Amino acid sequence: MEKRKLGNSGLEVAPLAFGGNVFGWSADEKTSFALLDEFAAQGFNLVDTADVYSRWAPGNKGGESETILGKWMKARGNRDKMIIATKVGADMGEGINVSKAYIRKRVEDSLQRLQTDYIDLYQTHYDNENTPVEETLEAYDELIKAGKVRAVGASNMSAARLLASLRASDQHGLPRYQTFQPEYNLYDREKYEQQYADICVKANIGVINYYSLASGFLSGKYRSEADVNKSSARGQKALSYLSARGIKILEALDNTARKHNVTPSAISLAWLLTRPAIAAPIASATSTAQLQELIKGVQLTLDKEDVDLLNKASAY
Repeated sequence: MEKRKLGNSGLEVAPLAFGGNVFGWSADEKTSFALLDEFAAQGFNLVDTADVYSRWAPGNKGGESETILGKWMKARGNRDKMIIATKVGADMGEGINVSKAYIRKRVEDSLQRLQTDYIDLYQTHYDNENTPVEETLEAYDELIKAGKVRAVGASNMSAARLLASLRASDQHGLPRYQTFQPEYNLYDREKYEQQYADICVKANIGVINYYSLASGFLSGKYRSEADVNKSSARGQKALSYLSARGIKILEALDNTARKHNVTPSAISLAWLLTRPAIAAPIASATSTAQLQELIKGVQLTLDKEDVDLLNKASAY
């Protein structure tokens, strides 16, 4: 399986990131271990998590995902084979914070939970525009020089602030964002394509997009309001996709999936990997069967006819 580079970081990843938001939430520790075992066995190496995962679940306080991932790597003795991406800045009870002092503190917490002395990719999870971009990058500079972080990335940041960060890196010799993590999928195309794609291509930023399956809508399991109502709260967002355009996208996915004898989820991921700058879509699974379908998607090559059909159906 051909690996893709994450910008100029020197990090190379198989083209699928496991979304660790499920660890300690919809996947307990035993299930998480089984999923990670299968993911690694199939040759994949990038796991994306965050300090805030999964704070939203009843009884959780944040850090549960990192803790499970750390236990798994220690049990398997495979830290050197994995590329671990985690994030800082989300509201852990004190608001969104990307100040130097906050990052210094939070990185130590993440390292302890992950049971490692370095993080491969440390990402600004949410941006606080009251903090100068230089201050955040200076914090990362300290961590990289201390050997605690190998490369840095950004997520949930305006195009203007991303550009400002890149300029600050060049002007002051500070670390450069090597990755960007936007919401991007076959339905949610416009914001990324209009605001970020050109920046990422020109700056050689590797994109590891989230909501790759549009909260499950692109799996094809939500085709009516009744389908959504039968689901958990997690599926409620799928209601917003049940438009005429959404139905047209599902039809195109169905046709392409039948042609390749895979699921709509697999086709959705295969399409993403045809897009400029995409390095590894992030997708989650709560069973090994779901994970196998995702893996089929990144092993599949769509032809021009497939891509044209999907592009036309999802045009905005």
